[in-house]
Amino acid sequence: MSLRIVVCVKYVPDATGDRHFADDLTLDRDDVDGLLSELDEYAVEQALQIADEADDAEITVLTVGPEDAKDALRKALSMGADKAVHVEDDDLHGSDVIGTSLVLAKAIEKTGYDLVVCGMASTDGVMGVLPALLSERLGVPQVTLLSEVSVEDGTVKGRRDGDSASEQLEASLPAVVSVTDQSGEARYPSFKGIMAAKKKPVESLDLEDLEIEADEVGLEGSWTAVDSAAERPARTAGTIVKDEGEGGKQLAAFLAEQKFI
Repeated sequence: MSLRIVVCVKYVPDATGDRHFADDLTLDRDDVDGLLSELDEYAVEQALQIADEADDAEITVLTVGPEDAKDALRKALSMGADKAVHVEDDDLHGSDVIGTSLVLAKAIEKTGYDLVVCGMASTDGVMGVLPALLSERLGVPQVTLLSEVSVEDGTVKGRRDGDSASEQLEASLPAVVSVTDQSGEARYPSFKGIMAAKKKPVESLDLEDLEIEADEVGLEGSWTAVDSAAERPARTAGTIVKDEGEGGKQLAAFLAEQKFI
């Protein structure tokens, strides 16, 4: 029986871009370019390595987001994933991690899975709780923050590295895992992979397909909200300390004034 791997990926705003809030205090995505979250590239890479070691495996990449989120799916498909699922619905606008986890869980159940692989966090929200939420919603074990992962005889195994020690963890499939940026460099898509990705299937789903009500997601269904936001103040010229014998005292006085010392 084929090992069914689902990799959750996210289309995120480019961190180097100039980001702004829209009128409803959500990110103005029209103002900034997007891309596949770098931390999710590690998840795709580990899924590919697991599939390479399996007798038979199929990798589905899954994302929730606007039309442009297909770019994240195409990147993952060009790396070597087999097919993709894109959940897109206007009522998803403004969803927080609670709503997003509900949509992903429903889509994962509809797709069918043995192993769900996630990055350790998204590069925009950086909450790192999505894998645990998916585990709870799906009712399966979670093995998170792995820097090494493998699957053998219906069991997923991995190593979690801490500040002072490493743990060896395992769980029976089906399960949810997340991998860190120490799990191995993600491969760069080849020209052949990019061309092949254009022919791979991308299934589109909406809230009705997943039997989710609009008030369970979006801004209305979010457990968190932004109450107010202000533009970052423009950068001003710094203070120059000229050392003419008293530079150290001037520097100490400046640091004390700024409450650094």
